[in-house]
Amino acid sequence: MAEEVRVGFASVMGMSFIRTNVADGVGEIILDRPKALNALDQSMIDEMHQTLLTWGDDDSIETVLVTSAHERAFCAGGDIRAIRQHALDGDAEAIETYFTAEYRLDQLVAEYPKPYVALIDGAAMGGGLGISVHGEIRVVTENALIAMPETAIGFFPDIGATYFLPRLPEGVGLWLGLTGARLRGADAVAVGLATHHVKAADLPALAGDIRAGVSLGEALRPRSAPVETDLPLRRIAEYFSDSDINALVGGLQGAVGDDWAQDMVGLLGNASPTSLWVTAALLEAGRTSSLAECLDRELRVGARVCATPDFAEGVRAVLVDKDRNPAFTPATIDAVDPAEVRRLVGD
Repeated sequence: MAEEVRVGFASVMGMSFIRTNVADGVGEIILDRPKALNALDQSMIDEMHQTLLTWGDDDSIETVLVTSAHERAFCAGGDIRAIRQHALDGDAEAIETYFTAEYRLDQLVAEYPKPYVALIDGAAMGGGLGISVHGEIRVVTENALIAMPETAIGFFPDIGATYFLPRLPEGVGLWLGLTGARLRGADAVAVGLATHHVKAADLPALAGDIRAGVSLGEALRPRSAPVETDLPLRRIAEYFSDSDINALVGGLQGAVGDDWAQDMVGLLGNASPTSLWVTAALLEAGRTSSLAECLDRELRVGARVCATPDFAEGVRAVLVDKDRNPAFTPATIDAVDPAEVRRLVGD
């Protein structure tokens, strides 16, 4: 019989958004914050980190399974609205505390000593990828929706994305990081962000087998199959091979008659121009950096970017007022001061 465990101070106060079950050598972490689509607040990050540390040293637990209690989302990201409020309050310490804890959790997932399995049936964005993509096995369904949409809120792809995005097929990482384009499950497998594709109807049985201690190979093999993708990988490689934002956007704008290219121009037009330049610089640096180096760099850059007007404005427009009409400054990519990008990206 499964043993349900609740951990952390928040759970004592009856506020925990993390549930855990331990049975048959499997420790399961269940994300349960439905109103926020499982967005990771400070308590969830802290509880998940402590749980994984404990289980990593527990010889009775052989596999870790991470799931969502709700169909709409695996994890929609970090608690960005709270971060914005900290920025408006001038509370830089709270921002640093949050990102330090989140990135520490992402590093732990990447280095976890036991099989770590994430089942993604719904949205997995931003911080949701930090607790899944770094793990050994990432199972997606046709309902999965994968994205790094940070440039639209005046931020940049973090949670180690500056490490894993540059290691995707040519152009794909820059495309995802700049545009915030969304991938369905099969596409995520095709580019390497997920490892297995399973039909949503088969996911409960798969989860049940894993919980019962069935080996991962035996549980996954009959339910997963090769995937097909209609992603325009050649176009992505052609248009997103240059980290010079002016050249990249110019190439897309010059593709007269290419509807896909013009759609990408539209997505880039929704982003903070400064964030586009910062993202391109960070992904370029990430090509030759370790995950730990990328996370350290993201922590430093994140503190600076959160203090900019574009971050407060972007989060307001997308997540607070939801008018989708941010007034970014500067408003165009060619008006971005290279010195400001260098200041934000730093060493």
